[in-house]
Amino acid sequence: MVLFPIRGWADPVPIARYRQHWVSFGNFGSFCRVARGEGCRDVVFIGSLRRPGLLQLRPDLRTLLLFPKILQMFRGGDDHLLRAVASIFEEHGFRVLGAHEVAPEILMREGPIGSLRPNSSQQADIEKGLALLDAISPFDVGQAVVVESGRVLAMEAAEGTDAMLSRVDKLRQNGHIERATAPGVLVKAVKRTQSRRLDLPSIGPQTIERVARAKLGGIAATAGSAIVAQPERTGIAADREKVFVIGVRVSSGEQ
Repeated sequence: MVLFPIRGWADPVPIARYRQHWVSFGNFGSFCRVARGEGCRDVVFIGSLRRPGLLQLRPDLRTLLLFPKILQMFRGGDDHLLRAVASIFEEHGFRVLGAHEVAPEILMREGPIGSLRPNSSQQADIEKGLALLDAISPFDVGQAVVVESGRVLAMEAAEGTDAMLSRVDKLRQNGHIERATAPGVLVKAVKRTQSRRLDLPSIGPQTIERVARAKLGGIAATAGSAIVAQPERTGIAADREKVFVIGVRVSSGEQ
């Protein structure tokens, strides 16, 4: 295994013990040369990444030749962009795999992680959140919503889940959201037509902390199509913060 961390985005500390070559946005030719030299055939995208602007690219010659296609890649949502990125890798002889294909144990299982479960009000919020995510799925917007007592408090868009939860926290602090009898739920689900190889919805211990800070009662994520980082630590954090985490199945009509 060889890592290709992206300069300015990847944290060097957790990956220090692995073989690695740092790369910059726009240096696709350099990546191809080094990856082939390392004997790499398969590519797995891991971690989260803020959508870069075109001005952040520092293109090498191969990337410049791809620029007409790159311009089209940015004209759409994140799934459109990631599919196009994957197609470029495949056109250059690499096979793109999903992280869960390499490590299936990271997928969310059905049922609770930790000791808590949603109450009836929160279960209704979960169902509403899943229905909403399914409805907006064709627009390639986001993968998460916050629902509380039947009221949609926030929908994820370009800002990402963490920033959305911070927005809910600020709305409470500003008095725009009153504390409900049953604290609300963060619901995360894969988009209906999304490529399962890229950018699956994910949660982990830090998600628990942000959910608790936003005074929510729990997290629901689609079983079999969401990723759980460090499931044991996630369960411990959930019990500590008194937040439920549950994997939910959806019908084929919803996803």
